[in-house]
Amino acid sequence: MTPAFPLGPWDVSLVLAVTAIILLTTSEILSPYYGPANLKISKKRLKNAATTTSILFLVTVAIRIATMIYGLS
Repeated sequence: MTPAFPLGPWDVSLVLAVTAIILLTTSEILSPYYGPANLKISKKRLKNAATTTSILFLVTVAIRIATMIYGLS
């Protein structure tokens, strides 16, 4: 018997949204506009991860909107 995935679409969307907000906030705090930061984090990788997570969140929102419009379940 295959175990069920414990997270629903809303849960995954919420996790992606929170992660995207945290990553985008962190990438902006590490921005050179706020002065130098002494962290060993690649700013380019952090920004790419934040952008990718944001896009994944928007995809889940688009899927949810499509299911509402077209009445898919």
